[in-house]
Amino acid sequence: MITVVGAGTGAPVPADVLAGAALVVGGRRHLDAVRLPEGAERIVLGPLAPALDAVAEYVGKELPVVVLASGDPGFFGIVRVLAERFGSGLLDVRPGVSSVAAAFARIGLPWDDAVVVSAHGRELRTAVNVCRARPKVAVLTGPGAGPAELGAALPGDRVLVVASALGDPERERVERVTAAEAAARDWGTAVSVVLCLDEARALGAVRTVAGVPRAPARWALAEDEFAHRDSMITKFEVRALALARLGPRLGDLVWDVGAGSGSVAVECARLGAAVVAVEKAADGVERIRANASAHGVDVDVVHGSAPSVLDGLPDPDAVFVGGGGRELPAVVTACARRARRTVVVAMAALDRVPAAREALTGAGFTCDGVLLQSSRLAPLPGDVTRLAATNPVFLLWGVRTPASSEGVAQ
Repeated sequence: MITVVGAGTGAPVPADVLAGAALVVGGRRHLDAVRLPEGAERIVLGPLAPALDAVAEYVGKELPVVVLASGDPGFFGIVRVLAERFGSGLLDVRPGVSSVAAAFARIGLPWDDAVVVSAHGRELRTAVNVCRARPKVAVLTGPGAGPAELGAALPGDRVLVVASALGDPERERVERVTAAEAAARDWGTAVSVVLCLDEARALGAVRTVAGVPRAPARWALAEDEFAHRDSMITKFEVRALALARLGPRLGDLVWDVGAGSGSVAVECARLGAAVVAVEKAADGVERIRANASAHGVDVDVVHGSAPSVLDGLPDPDAVFVGGGGRELPAVVTACARRARRTVVVAMAALDRVPAAREALTGAGFTCDGVLLQSSRLAPLPGDVTRLAATNPVFLLWGVRTPASSEGVAQ
């Protein structure tokens, strides 16, 4: 039997758990805090492979093993690796308080509506995008993915709660800082977890299922659910297919370029993605912000003209380009150079299609498209119904081939 004990957030390791252990494995601080049984071998966790091989030797000899881990070892912890190697039936897990639960407890906030993401050994950008999209996020940190790196990548309205050495009575610190303050400091290696809060929204009710944001019940919303100018809005039939091709999800960053009313931006945000909406008209900027607020999502609105305004933005996973215009080929080219996965382009003018397609294929995307023509039911006098045609729209989408995609760590 391998006994896995959660330690390090205040609760001592029970003496009876260690009694009779032939091998005790754990981090140095956990091992230094306990008295090992006489004759027990001690292995300090560093690279996992050698430690697992040692555990395998003792298991093969049917000798008891104790693994000391931080907090709740089944929560982004070593239980997953042990279960994959030895089978869950061989594990006796004694969970402690997770670092996430302890950090939220220290600041008196509930965390049943928080989203938890690990940046340990994974791409930081995924954690950053979750922090951009959600008002209450816990980030498990790692080398090169700590408070400074998070702060440097996040907007200025986010507050970071940096919890270090949780459970250590002498070293524990919980500090509330701005993103800029976090970016300017050297935090060392004792950071346990970072909470990222949009304090204006963090205390509001967020629809979740076991901490994971619940998908909206509807998407491709009707045009009258958005403020717009003179019907200048992506129609819901077009938006439905665009969303399907964009594939917005938690951890993604989506650009909506030429956003207009921001209907695509808002829908992507409702589906969990972090979103940047680019709009050159000042009244459009305010309209996008109003629509985002009305639907309870966070959309970063950038006022400026593409493609030049795109230079300072973080690279997106997917891009929606709307609005058309003579600059469309240049905009699509600029977006295709930066997009990691997909670019979707909506056009009303047939003349723009060849140039947009060439821009996508020239950037190494496989390209497909469709002409969308729909007719909606419309009432006529006499309690009868006719079909009212909407304006046809060309929708092109380019998908980066796997050979040229960087891939996103989940």
